[in-house]
Amino acid sequence: MKALRAILGAAVALTLVAGTPLLADAGKAEDAKITSKVKAKLTKEHAKNLVSVNVDTKDGIVHLKGTVPNEQAKTEAEQAAKDTEGVVSVTNDLKISPPKK
Repeated sequence: MKALRAILGAAVALTLVAGTPLLADAGKAEDAKITSKVKAKLTKEHAKNLVSVNVDTKDGIVHLKGTVPNEQAKTEAEQAAKDTEGVVSVTNDLKISPPKK
């Protein structure tokens, strides 16, 4: 019985240790998909206004950085990100910089 417990304990420990990188890779892949979806939305829906927007995702949290021409574009970018499947929350660090004439 002790031998069976030892084997089961070792199997559980090995699964936990070996499984952790696999879960991390799955999270990275999901974050990459979210980033791609948000970028596609921003490009498709607001191509002119949101060219200078960078999108990063970690653990489902989308981080928007860059510049937009006005407050409306900033709000629209945030809303588009929030409406994307898999997004947990959005950090909006976009700066407003009106276009130069």
